[in-house]
Amino acid sequence: MRNLNYELKLMCRRNRDGSFATQRDRERVLDQVAGQLQELGYRHMVAASLKPKHVEALVERWQAEGLAIGTIKNRMAELRWWAEKIGKQNVIARDNDHYGIGNRRYVTNVSKARELSGTELGRITDPYTSMSLRLQAAFGLRREESIKIRPEWADRGNKLALKDTWTKGGRAREIPIRNDEQRQVLDDAKSLAGRGSLIPADRNYVEQLRRFEHQCAAAGMHRMHGHRHQYAQARYRELTGWVAPAAGGPRSHDLTAGQRELDREARLTISAELGHEREQISSVYLGR
Repeated sequence: MRNLNYELKLMCRRNRDGSFATQRDRERVLDQVAGQLQELGYRHMVAASLKPKHVEALVERWQAEGLAIGTIKNRMAELRWWAEKIGKQNVIARDNDHYGIGNRRYVTNVSKARELSGTELGRITDPYTSMSLRLQAAFGLRREESIKIRPEWADRGNKLALKDTWTKGGRAREIPIRNDEQRQVLDDAKSLAGRGSLIPADRNYVEQLRRFEHQCAAAGMHRMHGHRHQYAQARYRELTGWVAPAAGGPRSHDLTAGQRELDREARLTISAELGHEREQISSVYLGR
């Protein structure tokens, strides 16, 4: 990651925006961001490589770590400064609400799950966007995964296989196909996409991502990450037999020793299915 660290440092020193303290803090934050991108699996980056997926991965990490809202907002300001200096302002949404950054804590026992309703889908006019949303809800996929996925390739009978090139940090994973609803959604996706992905032949990923965002905004749909919360909480109840703390279930300290072991195993399973390496991140979705 030396190239990115070095380029960002040079960028800061060539653009003396703000006070001395502001310049110092900006250089420190961007150096830390470069290191975090490497830890997330994004290697061989240069300053001009910044893309929406990098921003989303960083925000998700910061939220999972339970950072203060003010800290995340400050880091977002430095990311926007970086994007502006390379002439790619559009890789970062103008409003922090787009990323679910608000005046709240992230690891809480208040559910952030949201179900995908037929009424909402009825407002979506692009069939590819509609199918991506259905896959997000059925399998807990991230937005990028639900767009890049090639359903025919991913269908392995009793599991959904995700390629490393579709996932955050380049970590391939598998998600079990457990019920008829998931099977139907996947079969519908295969019918739409054929042997390809959920990116129409006349578009590239960024163009389809922008279409997805426009379609959801026009339909009044926001915080699509809630579909992953819904998947995680439904899966938790299936694996443990009781609802997650975030959905009103028992807190961790109220569980028996046997229940705590079952809770831990369920969290490990769910973290893996959602594409996280650490069990602790499950608290963002399930509560404690």
